[in-house]
Amino acid sequence: MAEIATHCPCCSSADLARSPAVLMPFVASRAFGWTPVEITPEWGLRSLHTGWAYPLCNSMQCRACGFLFLDMRFSEAEMGRLYGGYRGEAYARQREAFEPGYAEVNAAMLSLVYDTSQAEGFLAGHVKASPRILDWGGDRGDNTPFSDAASRFDIYDISDQPVVEGARRVSREDLEGARYDLVVLSHVLEHLPDPETVVRPAAATLDAGGVLYVEVPYEALIASAPRARDLAPRKRYWHEHVNFYTEDAMRALLERCGLEVLALETRAFDSLANLSQVMSAVCRRI
Repeated sequence: MAEIATHCPCCSSADLARSPAVLMPFVASRAFGWTPVEITPEWGLRSLHTGWAYPLCNSMQCRACGFLFLDMRFSEAEMGRLYGGYRGEAYARQREAFEPGYAEVNAAMLSLVYDTSQAEGFLAGHVKASPRILDWGGDRGDNTPFSDAASRFDIYDISDQPVVEGARRVSREDLEGARYDLVVLSHVLEHLPDPETVVRPAAATLDAGGVLYVEVPYEALIASAPRARDLAPRKRYWHEHVNFYTEDAMRALLERCGLEVLALETRAFDSLANLSQVMSAVCRRI
């Protein structure tokens, strides 16, 4: 079963605020096989109110770095169930059953062409010409910056989707001893129960002078109060994004993983999802 966090995954502080929340039914069903249940008078439970019962969890916020996160840290098996066949037909059907209208949104998102120009502008001056690129968690490779200019373009991802022309899917074994000029972690770290376990091995593939590019959602709740440390009561439900990063939290995570942050910014983001800003960081191994 999922572990319950006792420390901040970014800065390791144990000074954590918590507030009750619910785990959204689709995530609970896919990861654990749980479904909502209606408690009726026929149950004969004198001390419980009637009505729908949903899986309980806690919203946690680190008082040191502001990281806001779900207390349940999914296991490897649970993550496999949750993200196996991500956005495929079976995934979309199951999610549609809990969230009517999702299938249409999913189809539109799959056909959306992501504009990499902003990421490339942010990275300009940090990435060498004709870079060797690894996109860790890059799915098909549609959204990888500088992919058109790459001398080598590898994708490591748990999905079995066919990759774009010019890209090569690699395994963890393939990454042993491999070296890259640009490693991309784009819209990955918001999903992970222990982001350090991905940042460290991804950074280990950097060649001398290479850089790691990280991009995560800059969630509206964080953007509304970037320095606040009392946001846990305002986060009442959790879906597939189990981590909400502040700038302090992102810096703490990257520095903890032995990386020097060269630049960090938040910017507007245009998507079909409920997301209007992203946070980007470029860093190198110390």
